[in-house]
Amino acid sequence: MTEDTPLFKLPQQQQLCPLCQNTLQIKSSKNGPFLGCSAYPACNYIKPLQQHDHTIVKELPSELCPQCGAALAVKNGRYGMFIGCTAYPACDFVVDQYEENKNQPQLSCPKCKKGQLTERINKFGKHFYGCDRYPDCRFLLNDQPQQGPCYSCNYPLLVLKKEVLYCAKKGCEKKQPAAAAGATD
Repeated sequence: MTEDTPLFKLPQQQQLCPLCQNTLQIKSSKNGPFLGCSAYPACNYIKPLQQHDHTIVKELPSELCPQCGAALAVKNGRYGMFIGCTAYPACDFVVDQYEENKNQPQLSCPKCKKGQLTERINKFGKHFYGCDRYPDCRFLLNDQPQQGPCYSCNYPLLVLKKEVLYCAKKGCEKKQPAAAAGATD
């Protein structure tokens, strides 16, 4: 990028609203910037601004989709980068980011007692643990779960916070004795 290249390019001419012929303005919402009519609320015309010209960042021709045989690609989506099929929307294959976690012991959900706790990542990049039966079961933890009962309330799950075990039950959350912490290592 040279010194005379602007960081942002503004439209050379003002765009007009196709409904009422007033000027369009860049506005912001929780979903990001967009163009909106300056006569709002009398006119509610909006037009999305495209932040990403292409969703495909890099094609991986050596990696093939197991569902359709097309090449896989690194893509940039709403929740960050992921690897998916280039034949989308005909093929909706996405590489499971949690394959490495399948070797770890599965912890059953203490709320529904049917699902397993899995590690997930929210749209801001933070890790959390939730039941794989979501949305039927909405159990989640922000800290890493550990198998073992609470010494106080006998709840079947503990959480690891800063190398110390605590009860995972809301309301109890008691620190576990050092003997319990040594038993899980």
